[in-house]
Amino acid sequence: MKNIFKINGKKSLKLILYSLIITYIVPFIAIFISKDDINIYNELIKPSFAPPSKVFPIIWGVLYFFMAIAFYRILLLRDQGKNIKNAKKYYLIQLFLNFIWIILFFKLRLYGLAFIELLILLIFILLTTFQFYSVDKLASFLMIPYIIWVCFAGVLNFYIWVFNEM
Repeated sequence: MKNIFKINGKKSLKLILYSLIITYIVPFIAIFISKDDINIYNELIKPSFAPPSKVFPIIWGVLYFFMAIAFYRILLLRDQGKNIKNAKKYYLIQLFLNFIWIILFFKLRLYGLAFIELLILLIFILLTTFQFYSVDKLASFLMIPYIIWVCFAGVLNFYIWVFNEM
């Protein structure tokens, strides 16, 4: 099996830690800000396909790990001379948009605005993935579960908006 932490025989513990911290700090701060409001999900009218709330931390934890490793691979290639400027920029923008969605949905309970923002987030995730693909194919493949989950989250967000605000 290919070592996802090595590229051209090189790896960097410093970059692994950096990418993990950057990726996980964003949802950590957003959830900390919204900690008193996270349980609102249990009280919402949801479609029949909505997963229970206890599933989300597990799925997001795995997705953030994949994202962090993808970002690490991009950063490692920068140290090997690849131009990663756009890939890094789009990655950081989509992380910020992910942060904003958590605040809009849980803290402010603006489900319609959260849905629209999630569509913008999805665009930036796709842009990030395309940029990652041009630098490192494996990094882009690590983003695919995130894309799929955000599409599902978008459908779920839409139904929650319809059932609870419209």
